[in-house]
Amino acid sequence: MRNYEIETMPRSELEKLQSERLVNQVKRMYERVECFRNRMDEKGLKPEDVKGIEDLHKLPFAYKSDLRDYYPYGLFAEPLENIRRVHASSGTTGKRIVVGYTDNDLDMWANCIARMLEGVGITKNDIFQVSFGYGLFTGGFGLHAGVEKIGATVIPMSSGNTALQIQTMIDFKATAICCTPSYAMYLGEEIEKMGVKDQLSLKVGIFGAEPWSENMRREIEDKLGIKAYDIYGLSEILGPGVSCECEYQCGMHVWEDHFIPEIIDPETLEVLPHGEWGELVFTTITKEGFPLIRYRTRDICSLNYEKCKCGRTHVRMRKPSGRSDDMLIIRGVNVFPSQIEEVLLSLDGGNITPNYLIKVDRINNTDTFELDVEMSESMFTDDVKSISKVEKEITEKLRSALGLGVKVHLVNPKSIPRSEGKAKRVLDLRKL
Repeated sequence: MRNYEIETMPRSELEKLQSERLVNQVKRMYERVECFRNRMDEKGLKPEDVKGIEDLHKLPFAYKSDLRDYYPYGLFAEPLENIRRVHASSGTTGKRIVVGYTDNDLDMWANCIARMLEGVGITKNDIFQVSFGYGLFTGGFGLHAGVEKIGATVIPMSSGNTALQIQTMIDFKATAICCTPSYAMYLGEEIEKMGVKDQLSLKVGIFGAEPWSENMRREIEDKLGIKAYDIYGLSEILGPGVSCECEYQCGMHVWEDHFIPEIIDPETLEVLPHGEWGELVFTTITKEGFPLIRYRTRDICSLNYEKCKCGRTHVRMRKPSGRSDDMLIIRGVNVFPSQIEEVLLSLDGGNITPNYLIKVDRINNTDTFELDVEMSESMFTDDVKSISKVEKEITEKLRSALGLGVKVHLVNPKSIPRSEGKAKRVLDLRKL
């Protein structure tokens, strides 16, 4: 739970703590994680070369592709007998991104969430409706454990079933909720239609897993009668709870006693000065089961090291403005064009070409996801029934690969614009 001594620690003391933990983590990973040891050896580095955080920049980066190459357990630093839980999210080639947690990891995760919840005013007297998905996704279970840690009542609602969501929050008198911001908007619209806003007991909402704007925040706050807070996390580092806003909503505090953030130039890979925008990189210094050193998140943001009005000295990250790769976040799910391309290339029959266009929009505060795929010349002469059959086949394969529904359209040959440079595969019309 909240640790005032740690959260308000002078930066000099905080950096000393980080240095001690980094040195121990590097030594431990060198001994236990083949991928990390190989990269250290390639650089001519040994654990004893790392004296503290001033040497962090010397260490090799970690990449999402590493999780694929060492799938499923090759990056774990503990034997499976010490792993209490695994979670997973979608990868770039159909293989899931698998992460593992020891008992200590799970306790640390719950404590990070509890700090976050207490920072936005949640107490043991609250009733918290968790509307993130449960299962291999880290969202639901992460928030659930943190709510229980502070002694509040948790409603493990999971996602979907909007009518039941609303009825439950009314009947059970939920005072707080977490879900994706787009789903919060949808809940607000349905509540307005039903005319039951005056029956809500909600006061706080915590939203993440997809980009959202300040205008969207204000709309959510108005529709649900709450104060809405931003949360950041990714499965590779922990899950939700890596950082979150405090009551002043002026950036998301990173729990620096567990995670060291850096901002690098995604082209030169050099560490950028404080305050500049670049790619966010994280190092985990207390995780046991699945630690990572200098993991490139691909999120573009900046860090503010000034002491916050709330008294915390831990750095605040600004809302990411985009990504340095081509990953899309659609309704809280990570989607890579390469995943779609792999599905299309796996289809036999010569009915389609490799030319496609992903179209994403946000209508009525909900992400839409459509895919145009060019037919082959031979398919173009087929009847409507045959075309519909192929569209259905692609739709089903994509749903299986992505865990997300997509509307597929077969379009005329050569109707998708060509480019002499890198092909434009994504048309993202969402305006944040």
